[in-house]
Amino acid sequence: MKTYLSGAFALALATVSFAWSSVAMAETQTITFLFTDDDQAYVERMEALSKEFETAHPDIKVNFVSSGYDAVAKQLPVQLAIGEGPDVAKITDWQLAPYYLDMRPLMKDPDGFAKLHGDSLNTLRFPGVNDPNSINGYVASQTFNLPFVNKTLFEQAKEPLPKPTATLKDIVEASARVAKATGAQIPFTMDRSGHRFSGAAFSYGSNYVKDGKFSFPDDAAKHYITDLYNWTKDGSFPKEMWGAAGGTQYKNMGDEFVNGNVVTYLAGNWMVNPFQKKIGDAFDWTAISAPCGDAGCYAMPGGTAIVGFKRTKYPQAVASFIEFLGSEKVQREIAENYVILTGADIKDPQYKLESKNAKEAMAVFLASRNSAPKAARDLERLKGSSAIYQLIVQRMSQLIVGELSLDDTFKAMSADVDKVNVALAANK
Repeated sequence: MKTYLSGAFALALATVSFAWSSVAMAETQTITFLFTDDDQAYVERMEALSKEFETAHPDIKVNFVSSGYDAVAKQLPVQLAIGEGPDVAKITDWQLAPYYLDMRPLMKDPDGFAKLHGDSLNTLRFPGVNDPNSINGYVASQTFNLPFVNKTLFEQAKEPLPKPTATLKDIVEASARVAKATGAQIPFTMDRSGHRFSGAAFSYGSNYVKDGKFSFPDDAAKHYITDLYNWTKDGSFPKEMWGAAGGTQYKNMGDEFVNGNVVTYLAGNWMVNPFQKKIGDAFDWTAISAPCGDAGCYAMPGGTAIVGFKRTKYPQAVASFIEFLGSEKVQREIAENYVILTGADIKDPQYKLESKNAKEAMAVFLASRNSAPKAARDLERLKGSSAIYQLIVQRMSQLIVGELSLDDTFKAMSADVDKVNVALAANK
């Protein structure tokens, strides 16, 4: 009898244990975190931080997914529109505001989180779409587009670096002289991106919006596009840079700069950390001030954010994860180790700038933070701006490879913009 009772008791314990185990397994909350960045070390650290969060929250599993920027930009809006996609993602498209989860009611210390991130949270809130006090995520980085230059090539060519008042024409022509003198393959290039294209457009005096509607290209934009086209014809801006990819596909040109093939490369401060690690002491480099034009010397502003989506099955888990990633401790580490201008108000960040080149470049970016035009900041928050950037890439590519003439390009762009305006009016 005793043996029987012991066996029965053991069986009961096993049954209870199995039941609790099954419940625990059933209660494990899996959330997917979609992340993309040009700095592979930063990607790897974000994956490690996801694991750290899992360790501290054994009931939550974070499915970390890393993907290329172009895939995220194209696929994420479509996924969210049909109620699918990740629970958390790093984004650059502010038009995803209708899909954001308001995590304020779910956070342990929402007021502390809001104080740390301050006005940057307003970037994510769209009037009439998001509650003015909502916490939808946080601004992961503030970015500015400026030219990087290979100082060693300039020195070898005995060509002075472009001055802060230099126009884009001055910069491209100086880069072409350096390439001719040194044999560098690419005088001037920029990422295949409508956003990267747009900084100089504002300097030329273009404005993409008129009377509340998109209006592109105006006379200033046509002047700029004509200059770019002429530079592709004389080799100053090699047509292969944009012509090598199709449609609206994004293409990063950073590796060409790292390999010493580019004299001047228009990108942004997110490349400072990868450059200091990849270039090492191969050559000297820095950033220079934004190209000037008839309207001014403008650095195109941008940014990234990490947000939660209301489609998630586990809003509490998403809120806890965002609160962890957006904490002062994590944000300071990311800012300092990966040389990132965070939206969080990190006091006296000690950027890990290991080289003189990186220090010089970052100083230029920090000095350029107030050189972004208001029209450009407003454009980033306008519904439809992503479509404008995409049509710029597509039509510019067709122009550069010879599929369209200048006049045909202007007509096609204008027709595309009209379609965007019609679609926006229909969806109001």
